[in-house]
Amino acid sequence: MRDMAVERVGYFGEFGGQFVPSELKPALDHLAEFFLVTKDDPDFQEELQYYLREYVGRPSPLYYAKRMSEELGGAQIYLKREDLNHTGSHKINNVIGQVLLAKRMGVKRVIAETGAGQHGVATATVCAMFGMDCTIYMGEEDTQRQALNVFRMELLGAQVIAVTRGGRTLKDAVDAALEDLIANYENTYYMLGSAVGPYPYPDIVREFQSVIGREARTQIQEKIGRMPDYLIACVGGGSNAIGLFAPFYDDQSVQFLGVEPGGSGEQIGQHAAPLCFGEPAVLHGFRCYTVLDENGEPAETSSVAAGLDYPGVGPEHSFYHASGRAKYVAVSDQEALDAFGLLSRKEGIIPALESAHAVAQVLKLAPTLSPEQTIIVNISGRGDKDAAQVYELLRKIKS
Repeated sequence: MRDMAVERVGYFGEFGGQFVPSELKPALDHLAEFFLVTKDDPDFQEELQYYLREYVGRPSPLYYAKRMSEELGGAQIYLKREDLNHTGSHKINNVIGQVLLAKRMGVKRVIAETGAGQHGVATATVCAMFGMDCTIYMGEEDTQRQALNVFRMELLGAQVIAVTRGGRTLKDAVDAALEDLIANYENTYYMLGSAVGPYPYPDIVREFQSVIGREARTQIQEKIGRMPDYLIACVGGGSNAIGLFAPFYDDQSVQFLGVEPGGSGEQIGQHAAPLCFGEPAVLHGFRCYTVLDENGEPAETSSVAAGLDYPGVGPEHSFYHASGRAKYVAVSDQEALDAFGLLSRKEGIIPALESAHAVAQVLKLAPTLSPEQTIIVNISGRGDKDAAQVYELLRKIKS
């Protein structure tokens, strides 16, 4: 399918790679080799499809948002309903695949990082299902604004470790998880949650999240008889977006639009939008667009959505940006909050704050298009986890 110029294994153009301590490289290479051999094995695929169907509840619907389409008065809007998956987001797609890899590798201890908590909850869920020890690293600030998800992880049997250094958000949770992996790689599986990190993780996550785009591709043709004009998804690390985009890569008529968190402004520390405001650098073992401070180090970031609050982005998105295959824009915290409310009122669907960033861009784009054009927007998660946070934010705005 793509001739994306993956000139070297683990690279998308100049992005990706494996910038890790020498002692970790053999473990990553073993995982890469095991993944490549296992992913197409018929028995593995049969087990994966069983759990996606019977446990996750796939396929997720592609829903025509009639009232929102009429309200905006332009393109026809379809919602890919990943919020309806078990655990409430797209994250379960990836962890089902990875836990089956871990099981086949004979690993009993799993670690993960989480920002908004959705990946942590999904990881804790599959570890409970397969009887594996589970440790989740989460920035202390995120444990406070996502307290419900912390409780859910602990209820599922996971140990949640609040990371108190740095900005106490997702970047710091990834730092801590990587340190654990370096110390314990012989008996530990790192269940990375987004399409980031050293090779082979971006490939693994893309493989298991591409179920989103494969389903959407079939569903939209059944509904309208052709390809959509636009695909829109929020982008933090970028797993939900790459899962939607990748199966359409060769369909040049389909435009990709990734939406980054613009936070409260364009200055360093006010946003988490590396594709819009960053530059190539090495972060967490791979090369990608990164928000850098005045010293050339990964900068502190800010977003109302904890799951998007990360200074880097997946290497495949970095390649899409550099090559022009996808366009990336930033929307502000306030725009995301407005979209959160509008989708709730117009369609009875409360999206995650992360997903609300994608919806915010739909509100801008749809009215500029004709009624003959079609947008698919990925509703990557549900907003239950954000209800208390949004309530407090709106209360402060009104007071």
